[in-house]
Amino acid sequence: MSLTGSCFCGAITYRLSSAPMFVHCCHCTDCQKQTGGAFAINALIERDRIELGPGCPDPVPIAMKTDSGRPHHICRCPICQTALWSHYGGLEALAFLRVSTLDRPHDIVPDVHIYTRSKVSWVALPPGVRAFEAYYDSRKEWPAESLARRAAVLPPRR
Repeated sequence: MSLTGSCFCGAITYRLSSAPMFVHCCHCTDCQKQTGGAFAINALIERDRIELGPGCPDPVPIAMKTDSGRPHHICRCPICQTALWSHYGGLEALAFLRVSTLDRPHDIVPDVHIYTRSKVSWVALPPGVRAFEAYYDSRKEWPAESLARRAAVLPPRR
């Protein structure tokens, strides 16, 4: 699978050096408002596994307000303002890559649907998908390899 992508104007191109750890389809109202769509599909991956193309400008982090008060930065192309990925809770080692910026976004299937309590009524989830009204316990849902990758880049849980 080709894991390359870009912003809308093409000023930023990138390549993922590995498959994502896990993929969310988020139906929260923040994602709806920020994307102008019914949901956002985010591939969780280590930031250092997103390799920018030669000569690309650095994405610009834009601070967003959150209900929790914890930091949320959306990293955008400085030219066309395409949202490429987010960092939540001040954890810059973990990126929530916008799957729609991949060259082949339809090759990525969400592992879970989250915040379905605020899902728009006309979106029907496929039968048998893992869906949660809010968030979930990643220790129960993520594969062991992905949990190990996440543990390698995040501070220990308290």
